[in-house]
Amino acid sequence: MRDDGRMTPLRREPLAEQVADALLERIRAGEWTLGQKLPGETTLAPQLGVGRSTVREAIRQLAGRGVLATRQGAGVFVTALDQPEEWDQVVRRADIVAVIEARIAIEVEASALAAERRTPAELRTLRRALEARAAHTSGLEQHVDADTAVHRAIVVAAHNPILVDLFDGFTPRSRQAMIDLLRLSGDVGSEADQQTHRRIVDAIGDRDADLAAALTRDHLTALKAALA
Repeated sequence: MRDDGRMTPLRREPLAEQVADALLERIRAGEWTLGQKLPGETTLAPQLGVGRSTVREAIRQLAGRGVLATRQGAGVFVTALDQPEEWDQVVRRADIVAVIEARIAIEVEASALAAERRTPAELRTLRRALEARAAHTSGLEQHVDADTAVHRAIVVAAHNPILVDLFDGFTPRSRQAMIDLLRLSGDVGSEADQQTHRRIVDAIGDRDADLAAALTRDHLTALKAALA
């Protein structure tokens, strides 16, 4: 904030997000109390050094977070003095859920096909990847990479090049989502989780397509449910 009490103009992109954060800081600081009406766009825009449309978008974002409410013909009012939860975590959870849903679409079918089509060499590769996964339980990123290797080995054993392409193209986003998930949960490589993966690999080894698919679905669905 400048010496004259006006906010320093915001220049970094995205502006609306910057303005939303600036308004939230002012609400947290007590400039506007619960239930109080905010100044109009024509007042806020020059204070923040942005256009009225940017202020309008920032208000829309804060309304979506439950901090502000727009009342037709009356104005914009403070409905919460802070976000119920840090917004970046809300967004991160939503992205993780989307990633898990995509993984279900790819990996459940891949597990069933792998059980039907895997070769002895591919089963050996799967078991080695499973052992490597069990050995990487301390470092978060290393664990995610070892876990990804297991799931990729399953997809490769499905003998469907399109599924492999989908998995590989999706891996960077999936990797980050899984890292974020483990940071939120704090659960890295538990014995129960390792046992779940062992059962999936065993089902593939036994050529039990239905069980392999069901275990994969249950595993990924449980990850999704943990974010609720």
